[in-house]
Amino acid sequence: MGSRVISFKLNGRPVRVEVRDNELLLNLLRDRLGVTSPKYGCGIGECGACTVLLDGEPVLACLTLAVEVDGREVTTVEGLAKDGRLDPVQEAFIEEGAIQCGYCTPALILMARKAVEELRNPDEAAVRDYIRGNLCRCTGYVNVVKAIMKAFKKAGKSG
Repeated sequence: MGSRVISFKLNGRPVRVEVRDNELLLNLLRDRLGVTSPKYGCGIGECGACTVLLDGEPVLACLTLAVEVDGREVTTVEGLAKDGRLDPVQEAFIEEGAIQCGYCTPALILMARKAVEELRNPDEAAVRDYIRGNLCRCTGYVNVVKAIMKAFKKAGKSG
């Protein structure tokens, strides 16, 4: 198996690294770059725990080859805070107690961030549908949905 050098932005910072042709983005982030918010859950794209944003779109890092991010931008939950301030979605998750064990939380926050960007005036059913690919064994989603609805209010996108 071969390798190549790739360059990409990770949470706004340039990264240049040699990767194997078959190396997964999840392994690159966690094992080699020390970014541990994307979690290994199922390894087959069913749980969503490894979700990151690639050029602003959610992708499963356990199914994405590292070579695919060459020349692109990867955002993890660590990249949402700006100038020392948490993103409003992160704030809403804290305020609503939407974090229990925390394993799925980074991916859910990224999906919530994307939902706030895309949806307009959603109801709880629309929010639940939007995050349906992110499994959580602890919360039952009640406080997660509350947090996302609060994030819409903070963004002025809900009545």
